[in-house]
Formats: sequence, C-alpha cells, structure tokens
Amino acid sequence: MATQANKHILRMRLIGMNFLQFAVWGAYLTSQGRYLGSVGLGQSIGWFYSIQGIVSIFMPAIMGIIADKWIQAQKMYGLCHLNAAIFMLAAGLYGMNAGDQPQLWILFTLYSLSVAFYMPTLALSYSVSYNALERAGMDTVKDFPPIRVFGTIGFICSMWFVDLMGYMAGPAQYVVSAILGFVLGNYAFSLPPCPIAVGKESTSFADALGLGAFKLFKDRQMAVFFIFSLLLGAALQITNSFANPFLGDFGSVPEYEHAFGVEHSGILISLSQVSETLCILLIPFCLRKLGIKKVMLIAMFAWFLRFAFFGLGNPGDKVWLFVLSMIVYGVAFDFFNISGSLFVDQSTSTSMRSSAQGLFMLMTNGIGAAVGTLAAQAVINAFVNVHPAGTQAVERILGWQTSWYIFAAYALIVAILFAIFFKYRHKTQNN
Repeated sequence: MATQANKHILRMRLIGMNFLQFAVWGAYLTSQGRYLGSVGLGQSIGWFYSIQGIVSIFMPAIMGIIADKWIQAQKMYGLCHLNAAIFMLAAGLYGMNAGDQPQLWILFTLYSLSVAFYMPTLALSYSVSYNALERAGMDTVKDFPPIRVFGTIGFICSMWFVDLMGYMAGPAQYVVSAILGFVLGNYAFSLPPCPIAVGKESTSFADALGLGAFKLFKDRQMAVFFIFSLLLGAALQITNSFANPFLGDFGSVPEYEHAFGVEHSGILISLSQVSETLCILLIPFCLRKLGIKKVMLIAMFAWFLRFAFFGLGNPGDKVWLFVLSMIVYGVAFDFFNISGSLFVDQSTSTSMRSSAQGLFMLMTNGIGAAVGTLAAQAVINAFVNVHPAGTQAVERILGWQTSWYIFAAYALIVAILFAIFFKYRHKTQNN
C-alpha cells in the first residue's frame, strides 16, 4: 500500500502523462484543416480526419493484444508515441519543404502512419493509469477523473500555443505535436510497470474489436441503440475537421478580416473543450433524473444547435452565436459519448461488457466518424469548394452556411427518429 506522499507523486505523474497525451492531439486536431485548405488540399480535409476512425477500427485492438500478452502496457504506450512522433515530424518537415504545393499522397501517408500509432495510445493511457492507481490502492472511480481533466487542459494549451504562435495555417503544428510526442514517448518508460496477463484466457482479435458483441443485436433495444450510435457518431469529427477552415474563409471578407474569431479561431474553438470539461460534471445528475433516452436526445439536439449556430453566426456582430455553438458542444459530445458508454456498461453482462464497449467505440469513433467525415467533405465540396478560395469569399461563406444547415437537419432527423424508435423507460432516482 502506497503512502500518502507516494500517492500524491503518482497523481502528479499521471497528470503529466494525461496532459501530454492530449496536448499531442490538440496541436493539430482542430487546426490542420485550415493548413490543408491554405495549400490547395481543401477537398481532401475529410480524408485526414476519417483516417482516425479507420485506424481506430483495428489498431487499438492490435496494440492492446500485444500489451496484454508480450509487452508491458507502459512500454507499448511509449513505443506507439515515439513512432507516431517520428511520422508526424516527417509530415511537418515535408510540409515546410514543400511550401504551398505539398503532394497529397506524401503528406497523407506520413500523417496516416502517425495517426495509426497515436490512436491506440488513447486506450493504453487508460490502462496505464488504472493499473498504477489500483496497484497504489487508490479508487479509480474517485481518483481518475480529476487526473483525466488535465488531458483536456493539455489539449486546450496546445491549441492556444499553435494559435498564438501563428502556426494554424502551416505545417509547424505537426512539428509541435511531434516534439510533445517525443517527450511523452520517453517519459512513458519511467511510468509504473503494467503486468502482462500470463496464464489468463486468450482474447481473440475479433473479441478485442468488439465483434463478439454483435450478438447483442438480437435484443431490439440494443440493436436500435447501436444503430443510432453509428448515425450520431457521424457528427463527431465534422466541426474538428471544418470549423477552422470555415472561420478562416471569413478572412477574405474585408468586414471580418481582422476579427478575433478569424485571427485566433483556435482560441475561439477551444471554448468547446472548456465546455466539455464542465459538462462532464452534469452527467451523473442528468442520468439519475432523466435517464439515458432523454440524455441522448439532449445530446442529439445539442448537435443540431452546434451546427445551426455555425450557419447563423459570423465573426463580427454575430460572434455570440459561435460562442453558443462552442458551449453546446460540451453537451453534444459528453452526453453522447459518456452516457452511451455508461448505458452499455449497465445493459450488458459482465462477460460481454468489454466487447460491448468495443462495439460502441467501433460504431461511433470508428465507422460512424469515418463515414460521417467523408460524407461531410462531399457536402462541403459541393457547396463550398466549387468556389475558388479568396476570389469568391461571399459565395464560399454562403456555401458554408448551407453545409452547416444540412448537418443540422441531419442531427435533428436522427434525434426525431431516435425518440420514436428507441423504447426505454426510466425510473427516476431521488438520491
């Protein structure tokens, strides 16, 4: 049993790990779309974000099995970050050398290889944290959330750094991410060791992917839940992919050229992550009082508002609508992801729980996010990218507004259908 001093040290070490884990991601996740648009790759932004969903279908399972059987999780975690950093640095250096004419296939290949190694670290970071807390005799439910919140803080800090340094429209953001990745990759090897599961029941690749949980589709309520998880998962990466390019296009309109939301769009967008942090605190209360169906409906309606406010706002006299869009993001993202995960946990047997969670992630952050981002790219190509950047600014803004309204209509339709087809009766808890 660890002493109080040792527990405090462990908390600080895990806080540092979580801070860097999401700082690596925040350096480019919400800003690379602006860079890609500035170098003539605006029609391919969706591919750079959908690849995250595609590799999330299989890479976390592969790395998880290796960590369970052969390599300690903290070492696998470090190796993944080092490999991701190498390819991200290569992408950044290539972008700098290529100037305003990078070749799509080179940049996309380097970026995809980096993402393929980064995405498994999200799950591995939880494994490393939970193992360290449990071995120190600490309560993961009580002690981990205050540690995890520093991940969001790290995400916000790197967003602000990239914004204030003027890196949003350039490849230097990849270099920032790579540097953070090298630091974390080396730091990971000093973290408390995770035991290898020797002699335990073998986990198949299909089970690790959550494919074994497809038998849950025999239950109508679970089948409807997973189908709508996929449909709403399609919305998860749309604003990460396209919000920054959208705000950047206002820079070609003289009225908005020097607006804060244009010059510092990263800081404006970071309000979404601030909202996300605060909304986590509302989930236990809302679930107790309202139940999963109403909470999920609130999330779906919040996605409708998220997109609609983007369509209605501008960086000038209507910037407050953008701020509202950032505020509702916390409800849209947290109420859907966390509440959905809790519903899966409560609705499945112990033997199926891990597989069911894997299926939920596959439907939302895997297939749903990948397909949704590519579909959103097709919409934006049809309404925005048909107009040359810089020369037809007003037409592009109108195209963006149309696109946001289409996304809002989609979220509203999903919400209405969910209300009709998802049958769930909640018993209100008073304590």
